[in-house]
Amino acid sequence: MQEGRPADWLLAVEALRRGSLRMRVLIGTLEWLAAARPGTRMRLGAVLGWLAPWIVRRRVPVVRRNLALCFPDLSNSARDRLLRDHFRALAQSVVDRAVFWFGSAQQIRDLVSISGQTQIAELVARHGSVLMLAPHFVGLDAAATRLSLEGPAGAAMYSPQNSPGLDALVRLGRSRFNAVHLVSRRDGVRALIRHIEAHLPIYYLPDMDFGRRGAVFVPFFGVPAATQTSTAQLAARWGLPVVPIVCFWDPATGHYDVQVRAPLADFPGTDSPETATATLNRHLEAWVREAPAQYYWVHRRFKTRPAGEPSLY
Repeated sequence: MQEGRPADWLLAVEALRRGSLRMRVLIGTLEWLAAARPGTRMRLGAVLGWLAPWIVRRRVPVVRRNLALCFPDLSNSARDRLLRDHFRALAQSVVDRAVFWFGSAQQIRDLVSISGQTQIAELVARHGSVLMLAPHFVGLDAAATRLSLEGPAGAAMYSPQNSPGLDALVRLGRSRFNAVHLVSRRDGVRALIRHIEAHLPIYYLPDMDFGRRGAVFVPFFGVPAATQTSTAQLAARWGLPVVPIVCFWDPATGHYDVQVRAPLADFPGTDSPETATATLNRHLEAWVREAPAQYYWVHRRFKTRPAGEPSLY
């Protein structure tokens, strides 16, 4: 907490800690985890990963169904191995969130490497803003924290938590360094526009099923998936480059590697929002195949179906 705005952040955390016994326990646990040795966090992540199918048992059928839909050519045993690896990686990302939210800047730099980030400021200077396209890998928070630590200030959409105290903690955790303007998904894409017009880079996560509104059905691993067209529309309307941000966790070392890749070539170009969104899903498929166990398979990605189609879950 030596960097960013430590005084403001500490005051806000202390106020939240005094709010309830639940928050005191949660914050105390996160602080303990942040101070623990890396090996201790890895062992705890392994235990939680083994227990996860029982702890969140309602999500196990969702993961199985997603993997069967997206990887039909794999054997059942191979998909079972992917499921176990997924819960292991997911559990570790939850444990390591303590470091992202309560560890020192040096701890974060030691845990999370980053490459390609210098292009962001250059692209903002040239285009007025940039869409940092962040697919839902388990290392999503690792990437967001390391990017905010390096700067510049930016904006991102997030899904509010049902608990006001937990929501406040999430907001604090994600805005420790620099100025991170968090826009509630309930406010819609239009709430991001003022940040684009203020020439801030936008951390954007469009690859989940948010229903029919603003979405088209385009293939994702060959399955029609309700996919937001907003990435293509924002890029076209403001002439913004779309820069993939992918983050992979190394199960051997516990290290996260954030890659700020080159902007997508000629995107969306002259394509319609529907065609460009289909192209985007093809890119996403390629990134998922690089580390298939680390995509966010607990999400019901195919929940919304075309008219007349039965539920896949």
